[in-house]
Amino acid sequence: MSKQEKGRGYDPSEPSTSSGHRKKPYDKDSKIKREASPQPSTSSSSYSEQHESKKVKSDVKSEVKKEDTEQSTSGRRGKSDILVTRPHDLETKRGTSGRPITLTTNHFKLPTVPDWCLYKYRVDFEPEEERTFVRKGMVRFKKEEIGAYIFDGSILYATTSELNKIHWKVPRKSDGIEIGITMRLVGKMTPDDGYYNVIFNIIMRKCLEYLKLQLVGRNYYDAKNKSVVSQFRLELWPGYITTIQQHENNILMCAEIAHKVMRQETLYDILKGCYLRGGNYKEEFSRNVIGIMVLTDYNNHTYRIEDVDYDASPSSTFPMRNGEHVSYQDYYYKKYEIEISEPTQPMLVTRSKPKQRNAGEGDLVYLVPELCRATGLTDSMRENFHLMKALGAYTCLSPDARINKLLKFNSRLREEPKVIQEFKDWNMTLDRSLVEVPGRVLPSSQLTFSKKYSINSGGGDWSRNMQRIHLYNSKQLNNWLVFASERDRNAVNAFLGTLMQVSRQISFLVRNPQMVFLRDDRANTYAGELENNLSRCTPELVFCVVSNNRNDRYSAIKKKCCLDRPVPSQVFLQKNLNGRNAMSIATKVAIQMNCKLGGAPWAVDNPLRGLMAIGFDVCHDVDTRGKDYLSMVATVDQTLTRYFSSIIQFHSGEDLAEQLCTSVRKALMAYRAINQAYPMYLVIYRDGVSEGQIRNVWENEVGTLKKKLEELYYGPNFKMIFIIVNKKINVRLFDHTRRTNPPIGTIVDDVITNPLKYDFFIVSQHVRQGTVSPTSYNVISDNTGLTAEVVQCITFKLTHIYYNCSSTVRVPAPCHYAHKLSLLVGRFLHRPPSTQLENQLFFL
Repeated sequence: MSKQEKGRGYDPSEPSTSSGHRKKPYDKDSKIKREASPQPSTSSSSYSEQHESKKVKSDVKSEVKKEDTEQSTSGRRGKSDILVTRPHDLETKRGTSGRPITLTTNHFKLPTVPDWCLYKYRVDFEPEEERTFVRKGMVRFKKEEIGAYIFDGSILYATTSELNKIHWKVPRKSDGIEIGITMRLVGKMTPDDGYYNVIFNIIMRKCLEYLKLQLVGRNYYDAKNKSVVSQFRLELWPGYITTIQQHENNILMCAEIAHKVMRQETLYDILKGCYLRGGNYKEEFSRNVIGIMVLTDYNNHTYRIEDVDYDASPSSTFPMRNGEHVSYQDYYYKKYEIEISEPTQPMLVTRSKPKQRNAGEGDLVYLVPELCRATGLTDSMRENFHLMKALGAYTCLSPDARINKLLKFNSRLREEPKVIQEFKDWNMTLDRSLVEVPGRVLPSSQLTFSKKYSINSGGGDWSRNMQRIHLYNSKQLNNWLVFASERDRNAVNAFLGTLMQVSRQISFLVRNPQMVFLRDDRANTYAGELENNLSRCTPELVFCVVSNNRNDRYSAIKKKCCLDRPVPSQVFLQKNLNGRNAMSIATKVAIQMNCKLGGAPWAVDNPLRGLMAIGFDVCHDVDTRGKDYLSMVATVDQTLTRYFSSIIQFHSGEDLAEQLCTSVRKALMAYRAINQAYPMYLVIYRDGVSEGQIRNVWENEVGTLKKKLEELYYGPNFKMIFIIVNKKINVRLFDHTRRTNPPIGTIVDDVITNPLKYDFFIVSQHVRQGTVSPTSYNVISDNTGLTAEVVQCITFKLTHIYYNCSSTVRVPAPCHYAHKLSLLVGRFLHRPPSTQLENQLFFL
């Protein structure tokens, strides 16, 4: 039985920001000279011969260089390059209904911001100097004459236009040779430029470095103020995520508190564990470490592991620049006075970062497992209740505590001399207080049950009402099978009695099932017995009792019931058979089973006749790289209680326009089969879209969908609104007066929204601990004529009808259902389920 997901308050391991290869242990202070193009020794060459260098996103300092390649011939981007998704005929994106409320948000205003334009210069060196760090050092020598600037090694941005054709002679520090530096003006950037905000963020990240914070992944963390969770051999590094951009009326900096989990165990500890467990330890070790971020304490750097080279070891050698070969073991001892205890352990292969390659280093990095500590949490750690509770004591911050930490962070910035000078150089200031935001609290929704009985959703949780209220749409369960281990016979029979008792109370008629008791609980045993029984009969539902959450057994059950022999299935944990909350658990299971049969426990009042709400989500296949799925779940009746689902497999990087159109067409056909007409309004919620993908969704997916709808509706007679949903945001909202979480139904559509977008935020979920996270909605296409108020109201109401829990959820139910479906397929089925189940919520 699924549990409602809860925010954990820490950020998981993030994508690497490094790229390239090198073959030496990196040390920026090392005086050892290297070969310009070293030839690796045979002991450590296999990886480089078999793998090609991949292009990975560069660090933040290289973003300026990236912008250079994307500019027009005029030297800067024009307004046309800025993506404006706000519909041109939208009168206002602000609603008026609801109770007004004053909120505080985790934004700081930049009351003084530069009104200058930035001038772009190409910097040439004579004689040529290829090393970026040397180039930056020589330009830094002329900082007083340049003023405030940003330089990536080739392109320099400055606030003055008086540097054109200036020529300097600067001595190179390494050998004293004078190098000529020539500045040539090639363009400029003004505040209406689409790249303008990036400059602010580069400046801020520079300021974070002044606070002695360490870059791990994409964010900065404070290693000096770490917390140690000794019982689980973990460390928590506090950190900050900042973003500066133009909002409705001002440029604001969003600041969020983050945490990075650092493990005290080394990768050699993990290797020994794999070896002691027997089996193919190399395969297990590679599976556990490839892709994770590691920290090397000797230089306080982080790396992402790309591969394991079992042909190399610390005793392997690599060539120095003078031709001498030295082993990794000797290198670490001479450089860091570190003695490696196990000279036969394999070597970890990673890639150097741009700064390291710019400093003259190679591409491949070979690391010693016993000198690397893993970061982030494993799946087994996340399933450890006591471990997560221990971490939550540090990461699950109350609104009041979060506000205090944000204000302290603000003070650190404003009191650091180097930050003060940086801001002064750029003519910038940072306000000391958090931004106040006007909001509205929407009225509670009415939930309708059987016999026209209704309740008010109130605080967003109506679990206590569920054991005594008849369901809105009840089905009958006459023919079903129960599979369980023989040793659980008595406990299963007792629980089934409770299940049928609570089912009668909620008007869900359940008859006695056919029992199938198994000799053991292995995955093959369940699959075999399911095939044996389902090949002879077709029950309405299958109920399987399992001893634990083993993925192989769960996958075997779901594959049999979703692919081979399509039938709704319920998997139930043995430990819940006779717990203290047996009655409550039985009620939740009964509601789930009723939903999987096509029933619905409650309905929400729908103010829009002819509405079809559609949710989309995207997920990756956990077993096959490059294999992804686009899942869709849509309402097909006026009461928003009947659903149609579809999921399509595609390859990573493939355009989803055609797949999305195919899914919508199927949903429209299902709607017409029930209502004898197409819906009047289509409200599409698209999840799984990053900021960088919005343009593609807007231009391709929405554009293609409109053409297909014109074919179905015989012209532009359809009314569609397309909304991008994003719950992975850093925005936080607080009740300004009480410094607590805002109430459910809180809407924000001003101040912190984007003037180029038709966007708003909704707080639709109550949290008992920590700080609530609002959900961001960005309307990128709308021809419905509906006011912003109606769109916000419909969106909020849709968060009430996710039937896996008796409470509101963070996103509209069709979106959450699509996410649930994609997880089932991506983790356990690995191919789309049978179309015979597409009219049922079989994936709950």
